[in-house]
Amino acid sequence: MKSLQNLTDPIYNADYQPTAYDRFWLRLMNDKRDLPFIHLLTLIHLTVFPVAILLFTNLLNGWIWWAVAVVYFYVAQFYFKGRFGLMFHCMCHRKVFKKPYQWLHTYVTWIICPLFGHAPEGYFSHHMGMHHVENNNEEDTSSTMHYQRDSVVDFIKYFLNFIFLGVINTIQYLFNRKRKKLYTRLTLGEYVYMFFCIAMCFVDLKATMVVFIVPLLFARLVMMLGNWTQHSFINAEDPDDLYTNSINCINTAYNHTCWNDGYHIIHHIRPGLHYTEMPAEFLKRKDEFASKKAIVFDGIHYLHIFIYLMTKQYHKLADNLVNINGMFDTREQAIEVLRARTKKCYKPL
Repeated sequence: MKSLQNLTDPIYNADYQPTAYDRFWLRLMNDKRDLPFIHLLTLIHLTVFPVAILLFTNLLNGWIWWAVAVVYFYVAQFYFKGRFGLMFHCMCHRKVFKKPYQWLHTYVTWIICPLFGHAPEGYFSHHMGMHHVENNNEEDTSSTMHYQRDSVVDFIKYFLNFIFLGVINTIQYLFNRKRKKLYTRLTLGEYVYMFFCIAMCFVDLKATMVVFIVPLLFARLVMMLGNWTQHSFINAEDPDDLYTNSINCINTAYNHTCWNDGYHIIHHIRPGLHYTEMPAEFLKRKDEFASKKAIVFDGIHYLHIFIYLMTKQYHKLADNLVNINGMFDTREQAIEVLRARTKKCYKPL
């Protein structure tokens, strides 16, 4: 186990001097701390966006097309995907653009999101309209509660359930709660995107597969893997407790590329908190973390945790577990708690 060390995760750099390009965008934005989002979107428009269009043209043929397609897929889906997906997550929680320029958010939602496997409106409706309302409890259509969370078989069941029923269940959830705007947006986005992909298959099947369809399936796998890991450790005695139905990952390079997404407990406690404020918020609440025996890992991220869970390497999880204020007496006790919190659970009556 590890003691709580100094945090190395990103915070706001007040010394940064905006360029002329930055100053143009700052006139359109609500918060100068979101300038890195503009930098990322600019890079995507200079690289991913034009090559995606190029793959649908007749300018490339034969092996050259496939060579470009392979490089494109790697850059878009392995280099940019996480960065973009978690940036869009932040954009859903906090409005980046001022009211007259909200059309820019709509543009990102409908034009850029599909390049990374996100059907328009789907992420916002599911995440904001359902997941943060239910916080992984039984009414959450992506809840991990009823699965054995160190089981490969159960993860496959979880993923297949989401692929085939996730959208339908979320629409039904929103409909039953009379959240008309959200279920309309979700339905519209999913079906428009589905018919768009079908139509584009008749234009160029292989380009549509590379640019739209495979990224969609890959994105849903990545999102479910992430949600599974973020909510793998649940205190069955109180699954409503936000400190003990999620985890934090600190001091990891992942937080630098994905906007402190490792601070998942903090995010559920304060969903609208800016990502640069999360490390300080965590330190402010460390005594509460200790009293609840909240699960915090140092130096590893969700993919590491997922692999350790699937291979039942609890000793490696314990090696990277932060023993805040000495909340665990022994390594064995920590492993026992980790094992107990991965078991299937149901909300007490």
